[in-house]
Amino acid sequence: MKGPQKMQSMFDTVLVANRGEIAVRVIRTLREMGVRSVAVYSDADADARHVREADTAVRIGPAPAAESYLSVPALLDAARRTGAQAVHPGYGFLAENAGFAQACADAGLVFIGPSATAISLMGDKIRAKETVEAAGVPVVPGAADPEIVAAARELGAPVLLKPSAGGGGKGMRLVRDLAVLEEEIAAARREARASFGDDTLLVERWIDRPRHIEIQVLADAHGNVVHLGERECSLQRRHQKIIEEAPSVLLTPEIRASMGAAAVEAARSCGYVGAGTVEFIVPGGDPSSYYFMEMNTRLQVEHPVTELITGVDLVEWQLRVAAGEPLPFAQEDVRLDGWAIEARICAEDPARGFLPSGGTVLALREPQGNGVRTDSGLSEGTEVSSLYDPMLSKVIVHAADRPTALRKLRAALAELVTLGVPTNAGFLRRLLAHPDVVRGELDTGLVERDAESLIDASVPAEVYAAAAAVRLAGLAPAPRDGWTDPSRCRTAGVWAAPRPRSPSPCAYRAWSPWRSRPRVPPGSRPPG
Repeated sequence: MKGPQKMQSMFDTVLVANRGEIAVRVIRTLREMGVRSVAVYSDADADARHVREADTAVRIGPAPAAESYLSVPALLDAARRTGAQAVHPGYGFLAENAGFAQACADAGLVFIGPSATAISLMGDKIRAKETVEAAGVPVVPGAADPEIVAAARELGAPVLLKPSAGGGGKGMRLVRDLAVLEEEIAAARREARASFGDDTLLVERWIDRPRHIEIQVLADAHGNVVHLGERECSLQRRHQKIIEEAPSVLLTPEIRASMGAAAVEAARSCGYVGAGTVEFIVPGGDPSSYYFMEMNTRLQVEHPVTELITGVDLVEWQLRVAAGEPLPFAQEDVRLDGWAIEARICAEDPARGFLPSGGTVLALREPQGNGVRTDSGLSEGTEVSSLYDPMLSKVIVHAADRPTALRKLRAALAELVTLGVPTNAGFLRRLLAHPDVVRGELDTGLVERDAESLIDASVPAEVYAAAAAVRLAGLAPAPRDGWTDPSRCRTAGVWAAPRPRSPSPCAYRAWSPWRSRPRVPPGSRPPG
């Protein structure tokens, strides 16, 4: 889609309240838009890639763990010190924290995301279901505290217990035998309380072999709401997505339009502004019987697959919408082009029960170009530890059709080298070749059922590491540019590098395969 005209209200400086690959990804869009970026870092991240790529970086605390990135006072102080007008939260950490969104507003900063009210409403699964159901969106049959015991017995086994707060699979328990219902409820409450500080539960009918399909929505402050198609997120391990694709082989154009309209109504029901995702549970045998699960009030990890098939830079539109610009295109202008698939690269060892791994990245090779995109927070010398989320990067491909995309992603994963840090890349390659995955016969339990067959423990990891070292031995070092040069000065906890006010498009275009495609549909409305 063709980009809209830039408005004078665009921010001059944006603080990125995150780290790793998402911080790098946001910073690169800021660079292309000519917006000054501010990174934040803990002591453990002092030499991290997102710190080097930003225009300015601010140390936010001595704590080496995630607490540094959860310190609202430190983040607000960093914004004040650097003159930022807006804050982009990325995902994770404080991205769906209504208190942080409100604190930004109180400090005169624009939170690049929905309002604190919308975050609070959609962050409460019980209130969210009640709100969207009132708007006519189908929801999974169930009930909330204090009626969950009676509702579970009325629904009949199997049922799913879920915490009202939080996400990521924490506190979720599948109950197939109602004789142990009380024990499972107690266990779910303990985990929910420990994870989210709230042990409120809801119970829902369990759908065997369900598919997890989500709809990307985009809304401005002028009443315009559109959806950008669906993402298939059924390949999960322990309720965590590991492979995502767009579109889904399951949906017909009619079902896509129906689900998209439901997602738009869900967004309207809470006065949503910005980029968000409405998640549905879908029976594989009857995709027309879809049910609302929840709404994620932030950018999703898997957003690149939507960008690649629509040509819409979602981070750019988060910024433009937050700056008050109207969407320049309507629903009928959105077109889906080809197929995109994403693989999440995590620091973990599948051969050892997916235990978290770590170490120093001794050599790094990340595939790029020819329809392949890698979003990464890694660089050679990066220390990977258990202090943060194990996801290191994402490898995403775009092709004309699904079979080609699958082959291309398997090939891209074969090129990936993170010498010194074991990852799940080999496991993901084998998963992408699984007969059911190739046929598109997916469900959320597929990975757990067949995980053992996808783990190759026959060759020690050290052998692969040695082979990677030999493979890289003849490669020339990556060229250094002004954005990744670590020689820039640092003073008083804030460091910056001089750069021209108009960003260099070359490096960004090499990273962004969608830039070669038009970004606003023909015949779309101009802004304003």
